[in-house]
Amino acid sequence: MKQIDLYRHKKILVLGLAKSGVTAAALLHKLGAFVTVNDKKPFSENPEAQGLLEQGIKVICGDHPIELLDEGFELIVKNPGIPYNNPMIAGAIEKEIPVITEVELAYQISEAPFIAITGTNGKTTTTTLIFEMLNQGNKQPLIAGNIGTVASGVAQKATKENTIVIELSSFQLMGIDTFKPRIAIITNLYDAHLDYHGTRREYMAAKSNITKTQTELEYLIINADQEETLEIARHSKAKIIPFSTKKQLSEGAFISNGWICFNDEQIMEIEKIALPGVHNLENILSAMAAAKLSGVENSAIQEVLQAFTGVKHRLQYVTAVNGRKFYNDSKATNILAAINALAAFEAPIILLAGGLDRGNEFDELLPYLKNVKALITFGETAPKIERIGSKAGIKTIKRVDNVDKAVPEAYRHSEPGDIVLLSPACASWDQYKTFEVRGDIFIEAVHKLK
Repeated sequence: MKQIDLYRHKKILVLGLAKSGVTAAALLHKLGAFVTVNDKKPFSENPEAQGLLEQGIKVICGDHPIELLDEGFELIVKNPGIPYNNPMIAGAIEKEIPVITEVELAYQISEAPFIAITGTNGKTTTTTLIFEMLNQGNKQPLIAGNIGTVASGVAQKATKENTIVIELSSFQLMGIDTFKPRIAIITNLYDAHLDYHGTRREYMAAKSNITKTQTELEYLIINADQEETLEIARHSKAKIIPFSTKKQLSEGAFISNGWICFNDEQIMEIEKIALPGVHNLENILSAMAAAKLSGVENSAIQEVLQAFTGVKHRLQYVTAVNGRKFYNDSKATNILAAINALAAFEAPIILLAGGLDRGNEFDELLPYLKNVKALITFGETAPKIERIGSKAGIKTIKRVDNVDKAVPEAYRHSEPGDIVLLSPACASWDQYKTFEVRGDIFIEAVHKLK
């Protein structure tokens, strides 16, 4: 960890706790800042705030009093989930108080370089693949961000021999200033989180922040099959490394004659790759490119791709029950992710779908429901998804209260050889705290069938 004096004796407000806020507050305190923590959860129900108070950090709990902004703070470190139209954040911006997320802190203290991954879909799989490839290649990677430990916690332990592989959301990227990854990746870009960003343009702008400080000494790996990512590349100063599942490239990562290739090298035959799903080839190509740029040998990349079958909650094979195979794709929190899951199977599918209603319709699902023989819905969007199911000609459509009840209902309408797939196409927050909780409930309910 670099010992920096940037925050010594500065008044800093950490807004919102959870893991990132706790870690950021403790780090800033260690760096000599005068830290105040503000969290909406009452102090009596807030063990995180209680722990920070014991360290000598000032805590204010129960609400976000706007008058706090009159106390002369020189910086705000906010929880990524707090939107910029929040009165405290809007007030801080009006007062010209800088607002960052803890990823910026992580970069400032880290001795290790970063490989940073963002995009709409595939971030977690790509991040995990890169970590596994670097690990197999003895490159001493550490994993951080949405997929692992809080970035500013990992950065405190990292040395120059390590590489931090970090998954970043658009929320986190809105709060960076000097953060500069040695390798940045944009997997793909589709409409998402518009309830937070307001417009597609703002969402794209947030994603593009991943390369905003890069120079010709760094790399930006981008999806060459999308105009949105190519547009970001045109404005980047980094060395562009494209990947494509649709066309052969003169340089970068691509598919040729049944092989995945990098520049002029054939790396591995596709048929030997363990990870299912055509959509995962995008993730594999971008991860392979990052690994090659990091000096990983082909043999290490091959070993990972022959063994890696996916991450939890992302098209995760759970088990088979009386000839039915169950897959947990709870991380499919948008329509495109659900489409990718549906396209991965040829067998008849019992689809479990539904969740938070963000105001969108589900017509894009229609062409991909041809293999769905039964549809089990739950959550706020159940009526909308049922409408599309009826339009697709699905004869069996049943609504249940939750995922726990959806599993036995799905089993009742299945036969040996069927796929029972949880791929909600929606966020979980109408019923569950996270998509991980939703997925764990699905897994538990599947095992109860046995």
